[in-house]
Amino acid sequence: MHQQAPSPTGRLASLPRHAQWSALLGLSAALAVLLEWAQLPAALLVGPMLAGIAAGVNGATIRPPKLAVTAAQAVVGCLIARSIEPDIFASFLADWPIFVGAVVATLAASSFLGYMVSRWRVLPGTTAVWGSTPGAASAMVLMADAFGADARLVAFMQYLRVIFVSVAAALIARFWVDTSGVQLPATIWFPSLDWPAFGTMIAVAIVGAGLGQAVRMPAGTFLGPAILGAALNLGGYATLQLPPWLLAASYALVGWWIGLNFTRTILLHAARALPQIIASILVLILFCATLGFAMSRALGIDPLTAYLATSPGGMDSVAIIAAASNRVNISFVMALQLARFLLVLIAGPPLARLLARHVGD
Repeated sequence: MHQQAPSPTGRLASLPRHAQWSALLGLSAALAVLLEWAQLPAALLVGPMLAGIAAGVNGATIRPPKLAVTAAQAVVGCLIARSIEPDIFASFLADWPIFVGAVVATLAASSFLGYMVSRWRVLPGTTAVWGSTPGAASAMVLMADAFGADARLVAFMQYLRVIFVSVAAALIARFWVDTSGVQLPATIWFPSLDWPAFGTMIAVAIVGAGLGQAVRMPAGTFLGPAILGAALNLGGYATLQLPPWLLAASYALVGWWIGLNFTRTILLHAARALPQIIASILVLILFCATLGFAMSRALGIDPLTAYLATSPGGMDSVAIIAAASNRVNISFVMALQLARFLLVLIAGPPLARLLARHVGD
């Protein structure tokens, strides 16, 4: 993160550090609970991020310890690794031309929108490109920061898109699926620990982050554990346990890391860019819906399966919506979502640099 000096003015600037932390924790918990109650996606990350923004623009001088943020990024990497299952690759191999075409088309459309946003000087080039890139939002923010983009504005674009996409997917699903009787399982925040699986996850996080930094890999503290954990998971060598309490703490740390670096100036800049950002999000949603419709008509795929598979982001909420219907091919949906995410990890950095050079960033 490209840190800025804390603002010398604001209501929180004169408070002692323990009082600032108490205010931040209280507001983060309240917002996370409210967003969870409203069933909005990524509530455990977005709530603390919004609380961090509120504290940052009001002069907070506190920052989460660097080691804690590094650990949180490593845990998010392990979460990505755990989501990569062998059956997803079986679905990909069965329909690989469809996956490749849809993934490339979506990435091209999002890159073009990011390019146009940067050309209009709404946002800097790399920031606009990373903010427009569909994928796991937290991963995109970590990658963007490692490649010199403004992680604050990237987070603003990414999570705004996650909310728009998730709401749109839920509304569209209502035309095909009656989810009124679907009850999501209650979250067990403190499950019994499977010590071998939990210990393996800790080891993957530490070793992966260390290797990522040792080889100077961009976003190494995130990508290192993701790559190492995925290799162990796919090879059947290890199972990673990520208890909800650890994920919640990691999401909160990443949210604070992003939010506390907002200043009044950067927030006003984000607000001025809001109409163009919303327009680019709506265009991307419409493009992906059109792509899904064409896929459904041409290949005989269920319309909801095709739409959810091409939906540009909100992977967790898309999976929940897909699970609510017996007619949706969940493996197909998650395989295409994962294929796009992996392509972004590979092609995102060079593509961002290429587009940034063209707009003089």
